[in-house]
Amino acid sequence: MELLLHYVWKHKLFPLTELKTTDGKNVEVIDPGLHNMNAGPDFFNAKIRIGGTLWVGNVEIHDKASDWYLHKHDHDEHYNNVILHVCGTIDSQVKNQKGEYLTQMELPIPDYVLEHYQQLLTLDQYPPCYKIIPQLTKLTIHSWMSALQTERLEQKTEAIVHRVSACDGSWENGYFITLARNYGFGINSDAFETWAMHVPLHDVDHHRDNLFQIEAIFMGQAGLLELGTIPERYQKAALNEGYFSKLRNEYLYLAHKFNLTPIDFKLWKFLRLRPQNFPHIRISQLANSYYQHKAGLSQLIECKSVKALKECLHTSVTPYWETHYTFGSISDKNQKNLSPFSLNLLLINTAIPMLFAYGRYKGDEQLCNRSFDFLDQLKAENNYIVRQWQMVGLHVENAGDSQALIQLKKQYCDHRECLRCRIGYEYMKAPEQK
Repeated sequence: MELLLHYVWKHKLFPLTELKTTDGKNVEVIDPGLHNMNAGPDFFNAKIRIGGTLWVGNVEIHDKASDWYLHKHDHDEHYNNVILHVCGTIDSQVKNQKGEYLTQMELPIPDYVLEHYQQLLTLDQYPPCYKIIPQLTKLTIHSWMSALQTERLEQKTEAIVHRVSACDGSWENGYFITLARNYGFGINSDAFETWAMHVPLHDVDHHRDNLFQIEAIFMGQAGLLELGTIPERYQKAALNEGYFSKLRNEYLYLAHKFNLTPIDFKLWKFLRLRPQNFPHIRISQLANSYYQHKAGLSQLIECKSVKALKECLHTSVTPYWETHYTFGSISDKNQKNLSPFSLNLLLINTAIPMLFAYGRYKGDEQLCNRSFDFLDQLKAENNYIVRQWQMVGLHVENAGDSQALIQLKKQYCDHRECLRCRIGYEYMKAPEQK
């Protein structure tokens, strides 16, 4: 309930009755202050007129007045500048560290605010705020979607910066790991990131003109060049074909040369995985991309259009994998290019966040702006999150919108953070909303 009191105070959703202190003085909230999300009083630099006197200082909010002592604010000098103690229930007089009694005010929560808040927390239907969607202005929706889009890019930037840091500050390596992670397309994302961390690109670069050797290192470091990793029914065929043995022997030579250790094969998930997404296929595509000098950050930065971006990330498998999904298992010949769907996801989740993150790092606004432009030009993702919002009347135009809705779902709706959501705010403040 304390969070709701914070919300009511911050947005001045006060009851129609006059606000009064416990000793009967009128209270006029001129400025509720700056909401503090860190240690210290809840609101800084509030401006409040109490009994005709203007006060400027901090405000502390509690569900019950006695919580002041529970939280030991009476021993903390940081709370000495609290000019008003706002509570849901006044059950005690309180003193600050100086021994001075605080001015207190009981803040009733309007019935409609409480009702709407309970609806948002308890409704099983997603999104719980669906009734307000048709009433929202285009400006409200656009501004919130833009903020969410930026928030999502910044969140992805944090993850990229963390990978770069783990690579001793190498943005090239950080990009490769980010790209590899998204080649896992959810199910094998963690395994691909672990694998990429075990691929020594500085050693691979010694053999960058040899696709076979690149593939040998890539497959070997993935733990895929052990006979026991091949389903038993395909092992004999794999040995007879010769490619597996040739690739394995090359890896053993390179592993000895560079002191390489593969990851655990058991990290890879195959259950309910489409053959197109088998690690063998994705790693072969990455090897081909790396060989063609398409997997580098410098190539990515040079892309000035969505078309160029797609050409940069487009790739196919090496010749052996045109007729295989695993070693020894023959399939119809297919170049196994990245599908338009997969390519679109890689652009949204890898290329664009990388441009944004690197732009932030370099202080290059053009790169950051290019990221937003690309999102506006790309087709919106078609997933259950987007479809649910479309069903309640929210129009989705492009990938920027779909990314915003994914951020909304994962960071706000799933955690019931309706008090931090602008749509939730509109739902809460409308007395007529039912």
